[in-house]
Amino acid sequence: MKFFIYGPPGSGKSTVGRRLADDLGRLFVDLDQQIEECAGMSIPEIFAGSGEADFRKLEYEMLEKVCSSSHPAGVVALGGGALLNAENRELAEQSGLVVCLRATIDTLLKRLERDHVQRPLLGGNIRQKLVDLLDAREQHYASFTRVLAVENVIPGELSRQIQIMSGNYHVAGMGQAYDVLIGSGGLSDLGVFLRTRGLDRPAVLVTDKNVGKYYSGPVLETLRAAGIKTSEMRIEPGESNKHIETIVRMWEAFAEAGLDRNGLIIALGGGVVGDLAGFAAATFLRGVDWVNIPTSLLAMVDSSLGGKTGANLSKGKNLIGAFHAPRLVVADPDVLATLPETEWRAGMAETFKHGVISDPLLFDWCGQGLLAIKQRAEAVVRRAAAVKAWVITQDPYEREYRKVLNLGHTVGHGVELASGYRISHGEAVAIGMVIETWLAERCGICQQGYSERLKKTLSTLELPTGIPADLNREEIIRGMKMDKKRADGKVLFAISTSIGEAIPAIELSNWEKMLLEA
Repeated sequence: MKFFIYGPPGSGKSTVGRRLADDLGRLFVDLDQQIEECAGMSIPEIFAGSGEADFRKLEYEMLEKVCSSSHPAGVVALGGGALLNAENRELAEQSGLVVCLRATIDTLLKRLERDHVQRPLLGGNIRQKLVDLLDAREQHYASFTRVLAVENVIPGELSRQIQIMSGNYHVAGMGQAYDVLIGSGGLSDLGVFLRTRGLDRPAVLVTDKNVGKYYSGPVLETLRAAGIKTSEMRIEPGESNKHIETIVRMWEAFAEAGLDRNGLIIALGGGVVGDLAGFAAATFLRGVDWVNIPTSLLAMVDSSLGGKTGANLSKGKNLIGAFHAPRLVVADPDVLATLPETEWRAGMAETFKHGVISDPLLFDWCGQGLLAIKQRAEAVVRRAAAVKAWVITQDPYEREYRKVLNLGHTVGHGVELASGYRISHGEAVAIGMVIETWLAERCGICQQGYSERLKKTLSTLELPTGIPADLNREEIIRGMKMDKKRADGKVLFAISTSIGEAIPAIELSNWEKMLLEA
């Protein structure tokens, strides 16, 4: 997908476009600059010598060139009138996503007065010319579906908003950068996505028996249509199968399929499938490439991102593992139509967590209940995944800030283990967020009543908020002390101090005594 940044003169198309290209790891192209290089003269000189009609002809020719699938441009800044022509607009909209930037006249004027670029349509009385131009183009600019107000918004935030509206992210910082693509129909386009990224290699598709009966057929079809020779293996579903014996079965299947170092492993399923297949990929032949196709809400918004792979031991969750980033993540929210109700709730715990630590709007959406979430599922997945993508880009190896993603997980993992995984990961994290926040309140780290606020919203999502009476608190504590988040013998907690703010890792005094009382 190409991105076209459009809007009136002074709206910041080039600035935002460059930032977006940097964030997505794409090539940035300024169309006006390309026209000048092609013509060998400046745009004012083209207007003065040949007139606007000839300029528009050059503009179309250059737009047609950058829109071609073979052109490397990923983000294109357009001139302020480039899409007035219906043919130009159709060309851009068929080639990618057009985002129109808007600002007040005063803001545009201030920017234009600081800019030394000559604009042939704004010569003379620049204010009056700008007013006239905006009046003439008002309906045109307002007709675009994707419009962003740039008033008092920094380029980095505008880039983030464009990524959210498109469902496109680029995660870097772990040696292997990769794209995350979230959108309806993504599953059927998987073969094309792989081929265009040079990943059309012999592959093994790993899925579980529940997901496989719905989606392995369509996935195999799109892979084979792209010329990708693929074999399949299915594992038993569920957290209870997330152990080394399952990984051994995967290694054996890879060897039987003749997979070599140039092969590809494709994980199709929820968090268990992704974690296991990713770890198997990290360790088979000392590391082969893999692609993650999450099919659960929890995996789409959380576990599929970040390159953490692993399996459980009897003493605790994810005690064996590796950082091994996938080459691509493709999440198709359409597959959530077959997701069981319990899995929806489990995924909403991580979605809610992302709203708590970084996205107040997402937190507000969660407060509207599960039905409202389902009605805007794709938008919810995009926003929640954006939080995870942003955090892990800042701290790919979880040395400091990324630990905010552990909110609810210290107590949560203890609850999971003590329940013998009867309580799902999402349910345990929901319980953990409330209990950990309550502990923080008692330590004076956050305001009294904050845990009740989280509890109320989690209840609206039909998630548990307290430790079940039949669970042994001492077993939970033992599980927490074995958790991989401990450091120097200390159990550390990620704590939210308010919506949108969190502390990555902190020790809480007397937490064991308080937990026994919870």
